[in-house]
Amino acid sequence: MKGDENDPKGLILEAYRIDGISKSECRTVFLDWALSLPDGQDTGRVLKVLVRQYGTDHPDHPMTEVMTEGLASMATPRRRGGWRSRPRN
Repeated sequence: MKGDENDPKGLILEAYRIDGISKSECRTVFLDWALSLPDGQDTGRVLKVLVRQYGTDHPDHPMTEVMTEGLASMATPRRRGGWRSRPRN
């Protein structure tokens, strides 16, 4: 394991080490990170830990912004489309 239990591949850590990384690149890293988490791991809890771990020292870094947006979108309930959103008779 290259990283730790919260960042198994060390992707988040590496993103913070890349000088001049763009927000778009951070989104790509974030998606790869999310897909690399073991099944059953609480993504929201892990994301909160990573934001505290890295975001405190790097509040203006694009990865901090992407992770913070990820937390906010997880907390916002979404309307389901399709047949589930139609009223039942």
